[in-house]
This record gives sequence, structure tokens and C-alpha cells, in this order.
Amino acid sequence: QLVESGGGLVQAGESLRLSCAASGRTFSRYAVGWFRQAPGKEREVVAAISWSGGSTHYLDSVKGRFTISRDNAKNTVFLQMNSLKPEDTAVYYCAGASGTYYSNRYFTRPLEYDYWGQGTQVTVSS
Repeated sequence: QLVESGGGLVQAGESLRLSCAASGRTFSRYAVGWFRQAPGKEREVVAAISWSGGSTHYLDSVKGRFTISRDNAKNTVFLQMNSLKPEDTAVYYCAGASGTYYSNRYFTRPLEYDYWGQGTQVTVSS
């Protein structure tokens, strides 16, 4: 089970830190992705990280503003979001993908993930 937290309403330029907490010992071996979905738009990957944290991926529009990280000892993945913009407004979801221990890779497509959280709303006002 994945549980997101940390969303909220902020003004443009401010920051938020999202957390994705998981139960189960094997989460530390999952690739994890943060996705977002705005009304009327498709779900898109914002950031992704391999199980070791050694490989990361970012959506072009968030590069330099968002940072994905993980603490495997605490079964938690974070998304630090700085310099937020109104266009970042969306429901943010974390997702986990098993079976990546040997490849140590991340995934960027929703279909590649096995487990999803319920989502947390991020609203950025101008």
C-alpha cells in the first residue's frame, strides 16, 4: 500500500514536499515514480527513481525545480517541489514497480507500475 502526503494550496514560487510511504519490506527494491494528472489531461510522469536511487528521471518542465529522493530504511520516497507554478496544479500520485532489483532502472509509463497511491492534491495559485 502506498500513501501520499504533503499536498496543499500554495502560491506561485513557494515549495512543497510530497512523501510516499509504503508498507512492506520489498518497497526498498521498487522503482518509484511520481505522476500527476490535471483535469482533462492525461497522467504524466513528473519524476522517477530506481530502487537504489542511482538513476532518476524528470519531466522537462520540472527539471531544476523538483527533486526526487528516497529513504529505503524508512520505505519512503520524496518529491521536493520548489518554485511552484500554477501549471503544476494537479493530483499527484506515487507508484511502485516491482521486479527491478537486477536492472536497477526506473519507468516512465503508468502501465509499467504495479502499485498506486490514492493521490494528493497540489494547487498553486498565481
